[in-house]
Amino acid sequence: MTIDLTGRTAVVTGGSEGIGAATVRALAAHGADVAFCARNADGGRALTAELSDSPGAVRSYVADMSDAASTEDFLDAVGRDLGDIDILVNNVGDSPSRNFLYMSDTDWAHLFELNLMSAVRCTRRLLPAMRRQRWGRVVMIGTGAAKYPSPALIDYSASKAAMIATAKALAAKYGADGVLVNSLLPGLIRTTMWERTAEEVAQASGTTADAVFAERATRVPVGRFGTADEIAAVVLFLVSPYGSYLNGCAIDVDGGMGGALF
Repeated sequence: MTIDLTGRTAVVTGGSEGIGAATVRALAAHGADVAFCARNADGGRALTAELSDSPGAVRSYVADMSDAASTEDFLDAVGRDLGDIDILVNNVGDSPSRNFLYMSDTDWAHLFELNLMSAVRCTRRLLPAMRRQRWGRVVMIGTGAAKYPSPALIDYSASKAAMIATAKALAAKYGADGVLVNSLLPGLIRTTMWERTAEEVAQASGTTADAVFAERATRVPVGRFGTADEIAAVVLFLVSPYGSYLNGCAIDVDGGMGGALF
């Protein structure tokens, strides 16, 4: 199976680490020109330097995707540099662990701005060009917690569930225009976000991060955490010609974990 994305342009939000960075690497390795954003300029520069010899050109931008103006500035810059975009991967997000009773309206609103509205704004901005050219791919990076919510991740779960519902509706509306919209629902993926979470859990419970990972891995039928590269591989399939009849899907990429608590 050969995937060649030469001539395609892509945007990945939150692309400097974890699933986002793995997706940038995968797309660029297969020929797509990729623009990605991050809050930290150093992280963006490091990944761009790493991929300087990739078949596809890679550009990094600094943006706060929870802020509408910053998001628009990012998309303006991408438009000037790359023109129309063929592929959008709405990856940016955060998953703070907190207690429902102590969360303010501001807490809820900020996470929805980042996790949901960033995807809404990027898709709304880039969709018209995809429709004009009769070809486009939008991938929402959701979470298994959207289907099986954890009490400690209630706002994260809710915001990602809304993202998946949005994707399903867009798929029904714009599939006839050649724009395919799908969601991925990762399970336990060992990223820097999970590294931080494991450290916090370990400190609170008097154990080690390795022990936390080992215990959580027992909940997964394949017996381990997934990798960011494994999520990026599914993104790559969806935006390739091999994914041309997949539209409106919400695909579990979780090692068979299903409803096991996050």
